[in-house]
Amino acid sequence: MSYYAKIVDSKVVNVINAEAEFFDTFVDDSPGEWIEVYPDANSEANKRYNFCGIGDNYNKTANALYAVKPYSSWVLNETSYIWEAPVTAPSDGNDYSWNETDQTWDEV
Repeated sequence: MSYYAKIVDSKVVNVINAEAEFFDTFVDDSPGEWIEVYPDANSEANKRYNFCGIGDNYNKTANALYAVKPYSSWVLNETSYIWEAPVTAPSDGNDYSWNETDQTWDEV
């Protein structure tokens, strides 16, 4: 079985798990296109950078899936198609959450 996402206006509107042959007889008259997506974001086989969920984005030119922007200050890394904070998170082993107001990582 494989995963497929329905894309409408560069947004993921549905994700299903199906055999490729499913699309031989499946009739979908609604706008959009179905693309195969890959659950292992770290695999060389992932041809679309990241796995996706409903509401995520699809850049057809780059053939890249990526999440909804989490904070207004974050910037999309167009090499990995992952959102990045303007300040690197600490790597001291503690847990942090992003503070958009202060543009800092706060320990939780």
